[in-house]
Amino acid sequence: MDNLYVIKLGSSTVLNRPEIFGEIRRISERGGRVLLVAGGAEGIKRKYEQLGREMPFLTLPSGDEVRYCAPEEMPVIRAAYHEIILAEAAAALREQGLSVFAQVGGDNRVVTGTKAKPLKAVKDGRTLIVRDSLFGSYAGAHTAFLHSALDAYDVVILTPPIYDPALGDYINIDADVLAAHLAVDLGAQHLRFVTGTPGILQDIEDAGSTIRHVYPGEELPWVQGRMKQKVRAAAIALEQGAGDVCITGPHTLEGGGRTWFWNFPREAEEAGVGLLSKVSRIPSASYDEHELASFLLQEVRYPGVTGFIDEAGNIVFRRGSGPRTLLLLGHIDTVPYQWQAANDEAGLTGRGVVDAKGSFVNFIHMLGEAEVPGDGTLLVIGAVEEEVSSSKGALHVRDHYAADAVIIGEPSGENSLTLGYYGLFKLEITVSRLQEHTAAKDSVSVIDELYAAADTIRRRVKEIDPDSLSSLIDVKHTNQKGLLSITGTLNFRISPAAGRDYSRSIALDDLGEDVRVEVLRATPGYANGRSDPLVKSFVRSFAKEGRTVHYIKKRGTSDMNTLAATWDGVPMVAYGPGDSSLDHTNREYLHFAEVLSSRTILREAVNEWFRLGGGV
Repeated sequence: MDNLYVIKLGSSTVLNRPEIFGEIRRISERGGRVLLVAGGAEGIKRKYEQLGREMPFLTLPSGDEVRYCAPEEMPVIRAAYHEIILAEAAAALREQGLSVFAQVGGDNRVVTGTKAKPLKAVKDGRTLIVRDSLFGSYAGAHTAFLHSALDAYDVVILTPPIYDPALGDYINIDADVLAAHLAVDLGAQHLRFVTGTPGILQDIEDAGSTIRHVYPGEELPWVQGRMKQKVRAAAIALEQGAGDVCITGPHTLEGGGRTWFWNFPREAEEAGVGLLSKVSRIPSASYDEHELASFLLQEVRYPGVTGFIDEAGNIVFRRGSGPRTLLLLGHIDTVPYQWQAANDEAGLTGRGVVDAKGSFVNFIHMLGEAEVPGDGTLLVIGAVEEEVSSSKGALHVRDHYAADAVIIGEPSGENSLTLGYYGLFKLEITVSRLQEHTAAKDSVSVIDELYAAADTIRRRVKEIDPDSLSSLIDVKHTNQKGLLSITGTLNFRISPAAGRDYSRSIALDDLGEDVRVEVLRATPGYANGRSDPLVKSFVRSFAKEGRTVHYIKKRGTSDMNTLAATWDGVPMVAYGPGDSSLDHTNREYLHFAEVLSSRTILREAVNEWFRLGGGV
């Protein structure tokens, strides 16, 4: 599950701001899964008013006031959550057309906890020990059940209280802290605390004083009241493994103020790797790029630079308006599987730092560092869905933008320039027929038939492209009411020498009456020459740094191939920091020194391209 949001809503937002449920619907429409954790203060207050009952509080030695959860009060609290908070939140979401599963966290022991020790309180100036308060801490959750519910419903809603098995009763818990623990235990990609202010304000009277970033160990003297619990919950989430943690508002996930919490030191900003450190901590597996694009749209503010998210979901920045256009095209998606990004003194690790957030962040720095002449335009685009067959972002760029030269953001290593990529020929082979006895004469299994078809296709591709590479990357076998089916995905890497129309020469419809072949993708390879202004610009830039260009051609595929399918005569190369052998592995690590040195080379290459008259 690579697009799970855990969103904490206060009861005031749930009960008074129905527009928040439209925002949650839009997350669902983008493919996101949503676990909503709702607080209950206003609902509990309403319930006590309905009953004409006084709501009890305790005063702590610190002077803070907390709700007194005595045993006789817990049924009232649970009723408030069931009858008011859960009922109204579920109804509002259903009005948005969403399916909803909603329950108090402790029901059916889905979320469990432990009653806290007796607490000290102050009454009439005297300190008391309160032993019966049913307040406690989180112990765990039935995560398998919650994952199943998230698969089955658009939105799952949980609230306090939770259940203490040892006590045999419900105990209350702070909803912010509950959301933080659930986000960690469920491996959520995004944790949001929606509050009534635009994030954390330095001056509570000034809605424009949002503190945008909080780093480890920083004092926050402005934080008061309920915001203290949100800050505490954010810290719990970060310490236990969450990465993308943010307080948003007022009463909104979109468009308001945001305070982000990071687990790397503020000094990274001064070292020039602050943006890279942030971008690496926002998960963005394919189809889940929206949060990263939205962050960049808010974060990147250079004079003369405009930005927007286009129809495909790509993040687009433009500097200048002249006719000579240089496009820096990176991608903001990664392959799935996340682990918490971490900085050390030399670099950082995290999903996508090599492939290819390091390259794209360097592109963003060009918006502020490169010299763009009056007749030039620097276009920087972070494409979506590069890591999946759809290539949605690059196809949109190909069909809706134009450029005179293109630099692709992929790891080449600081000393190398990528001139080309193999293409991708991806086939889905399906063999289906009725089951027969394996001892029957001349019986051939569907599995054998699949491999035979794959071998035949391999021979035919080799005849056209002797340098091609192939592998069966996925096989699925089913037996439904006696109908045996097997489907395999056969992947080819096609050399540039095979040309653009290689796929038309490969027969795929004569492999047997039980065999069907679907072409999932037929992208040709591409290789740039060494004499155009773009390559010369890099040669000069490398020379200024006392280095010699090492040219490479990769057997992988990038968005360069997609553009080259129709952008005739447009020079394209790829350049970026990192060891590409770490792509898609759990060992991705990027050295800061290489990030900065390759940024210098890139900046001079961009400047040289404009000086050499690129695009004229």
